[in-house]
Amino acid sequence: MRIIGRPRALVGVVAGALLLAGCGSGPSQVGAAAVIGDRTISIDQVQDLITKAVREQPYAQKLATEHKLDLVGRAVVSQLVVHELITKAAEKQGITPNYAQIDAQLAKDPLNSPIPADASNEAQAVSQVVARTRDHREELTDTFLAQALADKTVPNSSVTFDYTSVGLVPDAATGSAVEGPAAKTAAFDLARQFAADPAAGTKRIGADVQYLAALRQRATQMGQGAESIPPFAGVGEALPAAQAGALAAGPLFGSPVGSTVVFPFPNNQGAWFVGVVRQRTDKPVATEQAPELDAATKTAAGMRQAQPLFDELGVRINKRYGVWDVVAMSVVPNEDAAQGIVLSPGGSGRTQQ
Repeated sequence: MRIIGRPRALVGVVAGALLLAGCGSGPSQVGAAAVIGDRTISIDQVQDLITKAVREQPYAQKLATEHKLDLVGRAVVSQLVVHELITKAAEKQGITPNYAQIDAQLAKDPLNSPIPADASNEAQAVSQVVARTRDHREELTDTFLAQALADKTVPNSSVTFDYTSVGLVPDAATGSAVEGPAAKTAAFDLARQFAADPAAGTKRIGADVQYLAALRQRATQMGQGAESIPPFAGVGEALPAAQAGALAAGPLFGSPVGSTVVFPFPNNQGAWFVGVVRQRTDKPVATEQAPELDAATKTAAGMRQAQPLFDELGVRINKRYGVWDVVAMSVVPNEDAAQGIVLSPGGSGRTQQ
């Protein structure tokens, strides 16, 4: 009786929390959680899914008691926006769903099991809760389209970029290390400088490449080996998506030429990658045999193909839910929570709203 009755006991909590599932003022589109081109995701639609999640998912019930349903609200808006973007991206590539394959998956329904209240990874659990709360056929279709996009684009995609970093080595000018939130702030500020003055960005990256060479020469002289100094800067780096691994799902492969891109430096917690996209190729690329992408990475790489559509369709997110993080491809509470930025030359960009 207690298990059956618990969702009812949460009704009062949910009723109050629904209004808190986003906070602040909304855009001019009354009743809209998000606007994607000529399509609208309504606030009612989002709140209905939050209510359903609390009714069906133990983890959402836990979040309700903790007054954290804003996490579910943002995840709902994120997934519904990505659904619209990936559907449009697939249409542009001439990709259509294989409903026989999707329905075969649906018959086994991998989304049928609830997410337990004691799930340890909060971000992952919230995403899984929303995936199970949405229409399962629609969710499986999104995954199918994303993987089909990856199958079509990854073998033919390559990007050339220049880059430097913040937080990997002491600053060349001051000799001091930048860590924690200060490193993120410094990386974002540096990106804005690069976007506002591309020539200055080129000069800075060139200087950092020389600094890297000097540090490696010194390390070799001291018997430590050049490889003891991480490759924190580079010029003219060419990276085929087929050999990029998890980077194939990152913003380097979704941003236009000339963009300045910031995201966490791969495999170096606390450090930040600051790069400029110099060239993109969408023709067959001759590469060495690369390992097959795992399903999650392939899905993310396919979803990355939808990144440019956010700007093309003029997507707007209701500020009661937060702002769009182009690196994470999701809604986050505010700009400080973003995993990175993408700026066009001149310093403008719609990475966050």
